[in-house]
Amino acid sequence: MKAALRRLAANATGLGIRMLARIVTAVRAEWAGCEPVPRQRIYFANHTSNADLPLIWSVLPPALRRRTRPVAAADYWLTSPLRAFIGRDVLDAVLIQRRPEDRAEGEDPLAQMTNALDAGASLILFPEGQRNMTDADLLPFKAGLYNVGRARPRVDLVPVWIENLNSVMPKGEVIPVPLICTVTFGAPLQIGDGEDKDTFLARAASALRDLGRPVETSI
Repeated sequence: MKAALRRLAANATGLGIRMLARIVTAVRAEWAGCEPVPRQRIYFANHTSNADLPLIWSVLPPALRRRTRPVAAADYWLTSPLRAFIGRDVLDAVLIQRRPEDRAEGEDPLAQMTNALDAGASLILFPEGQRNMTDADLLPFKAGLYNVGRARPRVDLVPVWIENLNSVMPKGEVIPVPLICTVTFGAPLQIGDGEDKDTFLARAASALRDLGRPVETSI
């Protein structure tokens, strides 16, 4: 009974998050390079706000959302009972300890991600590893995207660009500024035969960056 009530509360909270995202940001998804089909994927996105994760999760169609698990920092999502409830019960996140010294013995972030994929889930990943609070469009990518892509080469790697969210919730502000946000899904990537880490991560960053550039039109 307790588990059923917790699941009911999680469903209601998830609905509230999706409604809030649409009210505040009028968020819309643009499938520019792929279709929203039930194919196993790793969605990798730019990261400027703590709301990035719920926003991507919110715009996925229900059938995709139910089988997509965000990869998130345990040191953020486990700092309070409310965050832990949202991270674990609502978003079903793969919670990873970013600092090796905080990990339990034998705890391996790559294994956590591949286990989720092997169970049939898709993932949402932020390869910058932290929020980008600089003027640069992207921070250097961590190795995680490459490592999990190499470990499970049949899974599509889909770049996702989030536009305007850093303007909706600027650093230090509590009340969001209503603005239209877009979440653009690009063409899937895969790691080439013999492609090394630095080459692939540069290619992945370029594909993500291109989604955030305005399309030039000729008159």
